[in-house]
Amino acid sequence: MQVYRGMDIGTAKPSTAMRQEVPHHLIDLVEPEDDLPVAVFQQKGREVLDDIAERKQRAIICGGSGLHFRSLIDPLQFPPSDPEVRRAIDSLDDVVARLQLERIDPGAAEHVDMANPRRVARALEIAEITGLTPSARSSTREAEAVRNYKSERDVVVVGVDPGDELVSRVERRFDEMLRRGLLDEVALLQDRMGRLARQAVGYKELLPVVAGRRSMSEGRAAAISATRALAKRQRTFFRRDPRINWITWDRDSKKLLDRALTVLKDVA
Repeated sequence: MQVYRGMDIGTAKPSTAMRQEVPHHLIDLVEPEDDLPVAVFQQKGREVLDDIAERKQRAIICGGSGLHFRSLIDPLQFPPSDPEVRRAIDSLDDVVARLQLERIDPGAAEHVDMANPRRVARALEIAEITGLTPSARSSTREAEAVRNYKSERDVVVVGVDPGDELVSRVERRFDEMLRRGLLDEVALLQDRMGRLARQAVGYKELLPVVAGRRSMSEGRAAAISATRALAKRQRTFFRRDPRINWITWDRDSKKLLDRALTVLKDVA
């Protein structure tokens, strides 16, 4: 969400001073009215990585979204979309859509969550546009590499997990955002936020507060709860990745840095 201009406090963007000290990329790419799909992020991010590599320097990929992280280093492919095709599919009854997908691909259930109407609809859309069924797409070399966490780039990954302190840290972090003016930021952006920007955790829960449909205490509680749920999903996502070298948590950032550098020493 740091790609959206103006969404600064709620996305914990690095400060101006930090960005002057260390070059940052893929920040403030588009206005909040505009959606930036993962496929576009992937294209822009890989261009940045290639440029850094050509200059014989190393990049640090830092952030929370596992999908965006993997889109930069793994052969993830994002099939095209077509609004007209999608509207026609969305008009189908969920059961009809599922039966239609099973008809064109009897093995679809092995690759698609058939209980999730959104995923069924997307699988049908891709098949309609590209002619590729879920079974066909899952049998490619790229799909196998993604399943086996085979990166397209040389990468060393360090993971930090605060463990039991996560819950309290989430709460303190959000309260600090509120203190710095997050509610005012949401109010300023409320009429400019597009479909994807409105899904940002923290903003989504405070928009009803700005609109007067929810109390501040309710908005705060909802945002903290949503952040905890997001962190839980991220933890589950990243724990599956065998490439990640997990270092022991410590409140002392210097100790964390030393532990990370120990992991990175072979490529530093």
